[in-house]
Amino acid sequence: MRRFFVEHIDRDARSCIIRGTEARHLAKVLRMAAGDRCVVMDRAGNRFQARIESAAHKEVRVMLERPLPAPPPSPVEITLCQALLKSRPMDYVIQKTSEIGVHSIIPFLSHRTVVRVEETRVSGKLRHWREVARDAATQSDRASPAQLESPAAFTSLMARWRHVEALKVLLWEQEDSQDLKGLLRQSPAAKRFIALIGPEGGFERSEVESARAAGFTAVSLGSRILRAETAAVTIVAIVQYEWGDLGLLTPERRT
Repeated sequence: MRRFFVEHIDRDARSCIIRGTEARHLAKVLRMAAGDRCVVMDRAGNRFQARIESAAHKEVRVMLERPLPAPPPSPVEITLCQALLKSRPMDYVIQKTSEIGVHSIIPFLSHRTVVRVEETRVSGKLRHWREVARDAATQSDRASPAQLESPAAFTSLMARWRHVEALKVLLWEQEDSQDLKGLLRQSPAAKRFIALIGPEGGFERSEVESARAAGFTAVSLGSRILRAETAAVTIVAIVQYEWGDLGLLTPERRT
């Protein structure tokens, strides 16, 4: 059944309303109508099988028929700290890492970050990014969308993560003694993983040293020099493959 996202589902209510782009997609693009069934889901992980009662371009009313179990979360909580990129690459990072299962995405500004977001446009950007994450969650049948935060300064991120217990890595093209593969294989599976991906111009050495002081390990992905958006998707996929849920559910994770 088709899945649609709503901000909140009242589990005690008999119906809910689908609005905005989800309603337009349901009614105008898919041409679903009264009597058709679908799945509705919200940010808290609630989901129900529902039957459409009325459908218009701006608002679709559905009757909640029965609750459905949400997919289990990944055993590793991945936070992606991504230096701000241009609009299209940034959307790509959010969409693809959300599909793969990243828990949260924090854009940040570093010394070589070219893109800047005016303060007056931050709320609009954040709203757009959250819509991208929401659509990706619907597509990939996640329990809830990835969390998106407002852009932060690099220095504030270092202060924030300094005392956090997690495996923390910074992807650096000049690292020549530690690769990501070796680090993951020699480390016990972590419940939390934090990745720091720089802008197209990479990190300054002083930023790498600051990250190391905050507990980050600089790692390489090998001899290839990847675009920032490719590197972000790659590192999330690798961690999900090694420690996460890119595989069949085990009996323990079904419960």
